[in-house]
Amino acid sequence: MLKIEHLTKTYGEKKAVDDLSLHIQMGEIFGFIGHNGAGKSTTLKCAVGILQFDAGTITIGGKDIRVDPLACKQELAYIPDNPDLYDFMSGIKYLNFIADIFAIPAAVRQERIRKYADLFELTADLAQPISAYSHGMKQKLAVIAAWLHDPKLIIMDEPFVGLDPKASHLLKEMMRQHCDRGGAIFFSTHVLEVAEKLCDKVAIIKQGRLVKVGTMEEVKGDDSLEEVFLELEAE
Repeated sequence: MLKIEHLTKTYGEKKAVDDLSLHIQMGEIFGFIGHNGAGKSTTLKCAVGILQFDAGTITIGGKDIRVDPLACKQELAYIPDNPDLYDFMSGIKYLNFIADIFAIPAAVRQERIRKYADLFELTADLAQPISAYSHGMKQKLAVIAAWLHDPKLIIMDEPFVGLDPKASHLLKEMMRQHCDRGGAIFFSTHVLEVAEKLCDKVAIIKQGRLVKVGTMEEVKGDDSLEEVFLELEAE
């Protein structure tokens, strides 16, 4: 579903991502693990078309993100680590705005908004301006918006930061259900426990370079990664 081939992104003299290649298949929850500053967010922003990159190719469902960005974005949803929502809108106006972008019919959007807002206990707050939301409420709204158009690929940057335990558990269930229906999830984290319990595959990135790809068992069984795991646990 998502193919990243030889991705390189530089900021001045610094290579934030250095010749990175990853393939995320349909049906997979794929975790992207690394310490803060390792290159996770840069990779995700390149994958969804927010950042231009210096070398390599990124395709989503066989379409090139640089050649046909609109077609790619129709098939994906992206949740950044700090959702930048329109604070002047109410929650419900924002969700309808997202639904308009993806041309979701009125009956379908109403059903999905009701379903997910009830799940995240956000229904009573949808009439309030987003400026009045806590970080956790904004995160919940961003998750609902991401699921609205039933995208094939969902990309998330540290999605559990700011969510309470109940909402985190719910999001994990939604991620699993999405992939069981044939979708794909690619998300970043620096929390090993989250990746171990949730992911079908993981990739370790350090200083912009891919270190290891495989199941969590394969990755944890690699003694050469002991130092990387210690760094992650220290954060």
